Formats: sequence, C-alpha cells, structure tokens
Amino acid sequence: MSCHCVRPIVCPPQYVVRDYFVPRLVPVIHPVVTVNRENIVNVPQHFIQQYTTTEVVAAPQIGFVGTPGFFGGRLF
Repeated sequence: MSCHCVRPIVCPPQYVVRDYFVPRLVPVIHPVVTVNRENIVNVPQHFIQQYTTTEVVAAPQIGFVGTPGFFGGRLF
C-alpha cells in the first residue's frame, strides 16, 4: 500500500470579534454647599414713654367769682 499523504495547507486564522458591553458604575460627585446667611434688618420698635406733671393754675385776681361749695379754694 502506498501512502500518498498530502500535507494539509494551513491558512492563517481569521478572527471573528463579538463585542459585549458590561455596565460599570463610575461615581460622579457633585458637591453642593448650603450657605445659611443671616441678614440683619433694622426695624423700628416704638416705645411710649409717658410723663405725668401737675400744674397749679392761679385764679385771676380780678373778677373772680367763687364756685359754689368752695371758699378760698378749699372744700368745706
């Protein structure tokens, strides 16, 4: 039996690429600064300061007519 072996021809490989995508979470940080501002506003606050005075009024000397029940400015 004679062997007629033929050497096979080997071609260079061909590539088939199948891409798959896998999600990967990447943290994105957004800094937020809260500023509490206290604004001073002048608002008028009114106070009433009460004074009491006593005045003595002298009766006129001329033409004075006494009030009934009074004598010389005193009650009797």
